[in-house]
Amino acid sequence: MATTHVFAGLAVVAPVAAVYPEFGTALAVGAILGGLAPDFDLVAVHRRTFHFPLLGGAVALPAVGLTVLVPSSLTAALAAVAVAAWVHAASDALGGGPEMDPWNDRTERAVYDHVRGRWIRPRRWIRYDGAPEDAALAVALAIPALLVFDGWIAGLVIGGIALSLAYAALRRRLIPWLPDWLE
Repeated sequence: MATTHVFAGLAVVAPVAAVYPEFGTALAVGAILGGLAPDFDLVAVHRRTFHFPLLGGAVALPAVGLTVLVPSSLTAALAAVAVAAWVHAASDALGGGPEMDPWNDRTERAVYDHVRGRWIRPRRWIRYDGAPEDAALAVALAIPALLVFDGWIAGLVIGGIALSLAYAALRRRLIPWLPDWLE
């Protein structure tokens, strides 16, 4: 789920924000954007166009290094975007395939590896987005953000938890309602 990816990004930056609260908002905004960004390829070749499970590290690690050398809200936000996007892309291999009904196990393509020029197979530890285990993981990953962030960020996390649980409850019933161009 998109919320699981956002919560994963927030969980990664939460310890940094706890130590450096002056960068908390920048880190949170960056993590949210980075957690969502790879899925903008839903209208292209999903999990290939904007997903970089290996190459993402080539951007994320220097971005973190830059933030250490030149700490600012801007560098912290950019590092958070890069790290959260990388975590998102890499973690997609742990779930099912990118199709709209992955519980049917129709494909052995989880996320594209641009380095090797081939698809990484799905591990199916999370059977599909919106599976009960995905909702449980989302809630667990949201906890660090709730412990560290407050105000509108905490409100957004609480809303995201509610959205995650509702989506998980309805996920398998949503496919017939999708427009044909999404299938």
